[in-house]
Amino acid sequence: MITLTDIDVIQLLRKNQLDADTLQEKVVAKLKAKGIKLSTAESCTGGLISERITAVSGSSEVFDCGICSYSNDIKHKVLGVSEETLSILGAVSAETAMQMAEGVRKLADADLAVSTTGIAGPTGGTPEKPVGLVFCGICTKDKSYAIKLMLGGNINRTNSRGYIRKLTSDAVLLTILSIL
Repeated sequence: MITLTDIDVIQLLRKNQLDADTLQEKVVAKLKAKGIKLSTAESCTGGLISERITAVSGSSEVFDCGICSYSNDIKHKVLGVSEETLSILGAVSAETAMQMAEGVRKLADADLAVSTTGIAGPTGGTPEKPVGLVFCGICTKDKSYAIKLMLGGNINRTNSRGYIRKLTSDAVLLTILSIL
């Protein structure tokens, strides 16, 4: 599993000469060009990825489903995350992220689905699962995998909720671009 820090995400943006504030425009354009439908299942980002995608005019051609599944109950009932995964590994795990993405892809009959689950802070972290730990699920019709993000404050020791949520959405949009 790939693990990225906040510095990694920022360096990837710079290396690829991408503006974090316009990533969603590039994603929607690429989805349209390839005729690919995207769906999202978000927990710690609370719909931020869906909001960024739908802020782009014409996004309805490539996006028709975003689920904000903040509670474990919704992760299970709507997205099909197994109770066993939730009870043994927890909501913040690679397996939960993958099952969330798989669930929303099936629900929306999408070509590509992404999910986020993590600890946006500033509270809620533990030594095993610190603030800034996020798992992103990626699901296509052929495969599912997770990316681990460790966004807990390498730049200026930042641990703000907004910072973690925004960088998570940047990382997911970057991942979508790399897949396309």
